Amino acid sequence: MKSLLILVGSPRRAGNSATLGAAVQRGAEQAGTSAVLRFIDDFISSFLRDCRSCRLVDGECGISDRLRSLFFADFLTADGVVFCSPVYWYGLSAQTKAFLDRTFCYYAASHPQSAEVIERMSRKRIGLVLASEETYPGASLGIVHQIQEYSRYTHSELVGVVRGVANSRSEVGRDPGEPILAAEQLGREMFKRRYSDFRLDTQRSGRVW
Repeated sequence: MKSLLILVGSPRRAGNSATLGAAVQRGAEQAGTSAVLRFIDDFISSFLRDCRSCRLVDGECGISDRLRSLFFADFLTADGVVFCSPVYWYGLSAQTKAFLDRTFCYYAASHPQSAEVIERMSRKRIGLVLASEETYPGASLGIVHQIQEYSRYTHSELVGVVRGVANSRSEVGRDPGEPILAAEQLGREMFKRRYSDFRLDTQRSGRVW
């Protein structure tokens, strides 16, 4: 059975990012996927620091929060990860960005398990779910690019992006674009969607389907 981790980068438990994350979880479970949803701020209490000054003598991160549990028990073991974030200043939420930044503590060469961490961070299926109050198409382009490059850097596959337009709590359900349905579909199809990223010399047929 495939496993999916849904990371919600908003502190609002009934907010639009959480609503969309729950929709991804429903869709994944309908497809027989083992799916778990986590709120990042339940695990992270600090931004990345200078590892040279705060790393413990055994090589572990010196920040005393629950990130290690989230990262090792849920993230590294997952076959796929969906990042759910509100759009703040045309970027990811601080919680989501802090999660990505803090992973450095574990894949850096100064961590005793860095080689294993790098291997287990790689080759995942990645999804992105965003909530913003603006309909302006450019509002989320920077985030999409960031997660796309993260995916390529880790030899992973960004297989879907969903964006809901809303502001007040749970208002995303009124978005006529039906992002909740799109999020459910993303969950159902996380491990089935076709993915391609061609280069000039990629051998391929003249047909897609």
